[in-house]
Amino acid sequence: MNRIEIQQYRANNDFKISETKTYEDFGKSEKILKKELSVIRRELGEFQDTIYAHGKYSILVCLQGMDTAGKDSLIREIFKDFNVSGVEVHSFKVPTELELSHNYLWRHYLVLPAKGKFGVFNRTHYENVLVTRVHPEYILNEHIPGIHNVEDIDQKFWDKRFEQINDFERHLAENGTLIFKFFLNLSKEEQRQRLLRRLALKEKHWKFSPGDLKERELWQTYQNCYEEAISKTTNDYAPWFVVPADNKKATRIIIASILLQSLKKYKDIKEPMLSDKILANLGTYEEQLQREK
Repeated sequence: MNRIEIQQYRANNDFKISETKTYEDFGKSEKILKKELSVIRRELGEFQDTIYAHGKYSILVCLQGMDTAGKDSLIREIFKDFNVSGVEVHSFKVPTELELSHNYLWRHYLVLPAKGKFGVFNRTHYENVLVTRVHPEYILNEHIPGIHNVEDIDQKFWDKRFEQINDFERHLAENGTLIFKFFLNLSKEEQRQRLLRRLALKEKHWKFSPGDLKERELWQTYQNCYEEAISKTTNDYAPWFVVPADNKKATRIIIASILLQSLKKYKDIKEPMLSDKILANLGTYEEQLQREK
């Protein structure tokens, strides 16, 4: 697999969804793409061991996308070769009563990855400027001072949230968290086909909800909200990558490659060296173990 040109997927502050691709296959068959992913993820898994031993960076991988974008299967396939103790996955659904009694970022702070570990957010803190923006009535459940009805939630409110999220991510980055944010760019037609498969296959029925169709009716509203959220929160310390999602195998290769290539640029990430004293006595330690025979 040739190196992925990372910059072609990186969003800028003038990001337009209509100008981005939803499909990629690199001119290769699914069989070849699957084989190439296995090579990349194995190397990524090996580098995870180095990151864990180094113990000075934590890695936060944020995944956002419309329903059926393939987030669950992507996580399974990309992190298959990881040491399970080095990666934690968290999915953020409707906030609980306890979570709503705190600020909207609280539940995300609680599960941030420790140094040396990967954390994967399957849906993220961006739900607070996406779902709640499409359905602003949800904001009322947060009991925010000065917000009494939907009419109080204006553009200034959302701009403030973007600012707060940028501050949140800047704080994490300045303290050793490497942040990667991925928007899985799915076409409306591909989503339709995936929803139809859920209805056609009995083993997929559990994934379907009539609510999926209601949200689908708001497709363009979601696209507009994603566009603004990504444009206002893509930064050098927490970049957004917009990845075509209609072909799952290519999507996985792109994201795994971005992670591997980006992390490899940190030349300070390496296994810690043993002290001179221990190095000088390696032979002694080996003799001690050999005598146990």
